[in-house]
Amino acid sequence: MASRGGRSGGRANTNAAQVGYGGRGGGEYYGGRGGGNADGGAGRGRGYNQEGGDGGGHGRGYYQGDGGGGGRGRGYQGYQGGGDGGGRVRGRGYQGGGDGGGRGRGYEGDSDGRRGGRGRGGYQQGGNDYFRGRGGGYQVGNDYGGGRGGGGDGGRGRGRGGYQQGGNDYGGGRGGYQGGNNYGGGRGGGQNQPVPNLHQATGPPLSDRYAAEAAQLREQFKGLDMNRAEPTFPARPGFGTAGRSCMLRANHFFVGLVDKGLHQYDVAILPEPTLPSVYRVVMSSLVSEHQHTSLGGRLPAYDGRKILYTAGELPFNSKEFEVTLSDNKIGSSGPRREKKYNVTIKHTNLVSLQQLQMLMAGFSTDIPAQALTVLDIVLRDIVLNERNDMDYVKVGRSFFSWKIEKPTTLGLGIQGWAGFYQSIRPTQSGLSLNIDVSSTAFVQAMPLIDFVGETLNRNGVINSITDYDYVKIKKALRGLRVEVTHRGEMRKKYRIAGLTKQSTRDLRFESSTGVSKTVKDYFRETYKLQLRYDFLPCLQVGTEQKPNYLPMEVCNIVLGQRYQNKLDETQVTNMMAITCKRPSERETSIHKIVQKNNYNSAKRANEFGIEVDYNPTSVQARILTAPVLKYYGSGSNKCVPNNGKWNMVGKNFQDGNPKIFYVRPEHVEDALQKICLQALAVQKIDLLVALLPDKNGSLYGDIKRICETDIGVMSQCCLRKNVLKSSLQCLANVALKINAKCGGRNSVFADIPASLPVVSNKPTIIFGADVTHPNALDDSAPSIASVVASQDWPEVTKYHGDVHAQGHREEIIQGLEDIVKKLLLSFQRESMQRPQQLIFYRDGVSEGQFRQVLEKEIPEIEKAWKSLYNEKAPITFIVVQKRHHTRLFPSDSNQDTAGNVLPGTVVDTKICHPTEFDFFLCSHAGIKGTSRPTHYHILRDDNKFTADALQSLTNNLCYTYASCTRSVSTAPPAYYAHKLAFRARFYQTLGSDVASEVSSSSAAPPGVMKPLPEIKDELKRLMFYC
Repeated sequence: MASRGGRSGGRANTNAAQVGYGGRGGGEYYGGRGGGNADGGAGRGRGYNQEGGDGGGHGRGYYQGDGGGGGRGRGYQGYQGGGDGGGRVRGRGYQGGGDGGGRGRGYEGDSDGRRGGRGRGGYQQGGNDYFRGRGGGYQVGNDYGGGRGGGGDGGRGRGRGGYQQGGNDYGGGRGGYQGGNNYGGGRGGGQNQPVPNLHQATGPPLSDRYAAEAAQLREQFKGLDMNRAEPTFPARPGFGTAGRSCMLRANHFFVGLVDKGLHQYDVAILPEPTLPSVYRVVMSSLVSEHQHTSLGGRLPAYDGRKILYTAGELPFNSKEFEVTLSDNKIGSSGPRREKKYNVTIKHTNLVSLQQLQMLMAGFSTDIPAQALTVLDIVLRDIVLNERNDMDYVKVGRSFFSWKIEKPTTLGLGIQGWAGFYQSIRPTQSGLSLNIDVSSTAFVQAMPLIDFVGETLNRNGVINSITDYDYVKIKKALRGLRVEVTHRGEMRKKYRIAGLTKQSTRDLRFESSTGVSKTVKDYFRETYKLQLRYDFLPCLQVGTEQKPNYLPMEVCNIVLGQRYQNKLDETQVTNMMAITCKRPSERETSIHKIVQKNNYNSAKRANEFGIEVDYNPTSVQARILTAPVLKYYGSGSNKCVPNNGKWNMVGKNFQDGNPKIFYVRPEHVEDALQKICLQALAVQKIDLLVALLPDKNGSLYGDIKRICETDIGVMSQCCLRKNVLKSSLQCLANVALKINAKCGGRNSVFADIPASLPVVSNKPTIIFGADVTHPNALDDSAPSIASVVASQDWPEVTKYHGDVHAQGHREEIIQGLEDIVKKLLLSFQRESMQRPQQLIFYRDGVSEGQFRQVLEKEIPEIEKAWKSLYNEKAPITFIVVQKRHHTRLFPSDSNQDTAGNVLPGTVVDTKICHPTEFDFFLCSHAGIKGTSRPTHYHILRDDNKFTADALQSLTNNLCYTYASCTRSVSTAPPAYYAHKLAFRARFYQTLGSDVASEVSSSSAAPPGVMKPLPEIKDELKRLMFYC
């Protein structure tokens, strides 16, 4: 509890005085004589936290406030320009001007004051028509009267304006908060209030306080020529209005920014550190030693490798430094040794914020990637350097620590660590810091021999290993860092390059004396160690030219290494314990992260002019109405989904009549083909149903590969335990999939024109596309691209697809012209007419790849259309993004039973792009954890969709997914494309990754991409991937 008391007088309006100001006995945070949290009263106060101590006398604004006022006031760390004030001060006004007389000076608006007097301008609009007032009002500040009273319509008393509306009819009082009408006299004010948890003043949102800057920027850029030769993305056609309005909270936090002149410097460190973490240690040591000398007091932000950013220039253009580090600073234990690094810092360019300012002012421009990168790096440095008590491990834009929560055991020596994600992005409300909880898998720090036992699931007992075990160990250990334990305190660290083929007792090498001996003998003679696991291979921690062998049992795994292989089914289930947080729990965790990071108290935030609002963004959302569906027949077969789901009680399918011939494969490869050949001699097989003993991805993949690329039979896999339960719901779901796979249609819209705006007007083909990539440790496997397209206008429920392999981690779809042409012709055959417009949902594209897609994929679609129809293609191209961290948190009245937002919730304001056409849509009901809305960003729109039309179309399509009686989270065309690409991944390998490595005869030579096997003609035109 911090008292803001002092000598109070007059009447206290408790409704207005939420936070009191003034008085001579300021409390813990809010300064001495007259200083207030936001707008200090007259006297000698100083405002501590946000707005400073405005008012007459010797007031001074400490943190980011306007230390304005008449007399000798001065602004300390002014709010984009320092302390305004007349009298003897040369303070600066905030943006719109400090229109006071005397020696006051306006910052970017009206300059040296008008009409005499010692007053200052108001916060946002500038202080026009001042006479002799000494204090500014908060927002409006026009037509001020004489005397010392600030605020709107102030009289001649000594009071000053309230926080927002100005102080009407004040007497002699000096306090007041939000409009404060009819206040009495006296010097004190307000009630005792508890100090906020975070060091951020209460009052209007931070975005409101930066609104003046945004307004002025709009005026500045109005006269600029915005025409650009290169292609651009469509502007937002307006905001949606359909649906029921509601208010939500998003995990976006407004960021205020002062342009202090950002500069970029190249950094060269020699010799180059072998560990990435050492780069930061070197730079941190350099800054600590030279910040207040050679660096001119600057506190730079470092990207961790080759680039340094500063707010303001350094005193040199290029300079060399020598940094000396001891081993213990770079992670080695044992006797201290020193290593010297030469660091060269060279100026390269000024980082302009103009493009970012244009975007914030509402002008269409490209994403200012460099400016956003600088801000991201500054915020990252705050976490890594100024909040380093948590031992964070950085992974992309996320930060993980075993100290946040107790790590969760996932199995096989792997742990789940909690962390958080942060990223700065431009939105309609300004710069926004997106913060979310995050989690990922880490290798548990333990003796390496124990980890091997966990990997082999041997319960800590290892007596021998097979070839299969060897490959499994090799895969698990590849790239791990270990430290040795056999050299006492000298715990040197190494990275595992591979495993030896020979065991420790058999592997021989030539010592420095020229004597040949085994690794086992060497360790016994040199270190007096009797190795227990001499049948295991050695670690290779050197190079091919200079190998270095270590027995596994003398190594420990280094803490903090991310596990980059794919988690198995059990590990995924255990991981869900930390990833599936209910919305309320997730929101609380995010608030704790913001509280812990406390950005505004960080030195780098102050250095670079960054200020973060600790309150989440409130956004207006709308809940769209679900479409009415129709099953086979009419009348009672219509159903209205409730909370994104419905059931099939008493419903029939639209069409489809598969004949089923049952087979039971005993052995996947040989037996399955034999059984099918025998069956084909009697009757053509329409469907093969396989009952699997468990969730065995290898067995499932083998069945799909054989059926779809070898023998041409539709297949349906089921878990045996689920079938034996004879659950009606389970059997109905299987029936749904079988009907769709065999060419049937499960349901359609009861009212197609209402449910498919624009699409129902004329023949329309809807595409979906996705590209999947191999896992992080695979540096050679191809990426897989898939494209699907609707075939049955106007129902839009059946899709044909095409899938192929392409270059490793290549995101742009290769050969798209031919694929689109093939699917256009297929549409004509099935619908008996040519399409007249085209909609394309493209999954898996990041914002940094938008330009590539616009310039490379869309022209391929255009060429395909023109070659068939000799006209310009009417394309609406929509990027579908699920890999983002925006989350929406509902109020009590707008949530489902799991606490999530309701299905159909759409947001296109505030947290969306400042100028372009995009929206967030949560089309599904969350079952576990917090729902993730899908982000749709339109890159081209020749069909002139309104916001309502495209949002409704996308939401309604999510009710047509063939495999379940629920609305899904992603538009089905993109969903189907993803499933097809994922299915084709099974075609690449024989069984599991380990098995394929053991029998690698089928692998393509290095550098040669092996094409996917051809899908059989019997299945190509069916949705076999459902």
